[in-house]
Amino acid sequence: MAKNAKEEALKILDKNMIGTMATVQHNKPHSRYMTFFNEEFTLYAATSKKTHKAEELQQNPNTHILLGYDGHGLGDSFLEIEGTVIESDDEAMKEKVWNKALKGWFEGPEDPDLLILKVTPTQMRLMNTRGEEPQVIEL
Repeated sequence: MAKNAKEEALKILDKNMIGTMATVQHNKPHSRYMTFFNEEFTLYAATSKKTHKAEELQQNPNTHILLGYDGHGLGDSFLEIEGTVIESDDEAMKEKVWNKALKGWFEGPEDPDLLILKVTPTQMRLMNTRGEEPQVIEL
């Protein structure tokens, strides 16, 4: 894999916070928009312990994420990410992920319902790069 594909993937992760996250509900996919934060190729998302996605991930920790398509046309690069999710109550990560947009759902980073989802990619593909074939990102 060309180094530039890995660099392009990191640019997409750093530039795009909103994407879709699919979980499995009753043996069928269930997708929703999420806000993601990243450290290199590891993704983090804030959610409530009381959501269906938290229940779904306890039953099946596998996820599929689409991130990066910005709607400008057929050449827009984006990422397809397959991964596994673990729940985290890590206080330092809650502080790091916290932003004022979360105030609509939580009182603050110390809110007992705030849960951080840590997504470890098992496979990542750079898609739709100016008509090129998808490129698997080596992690």
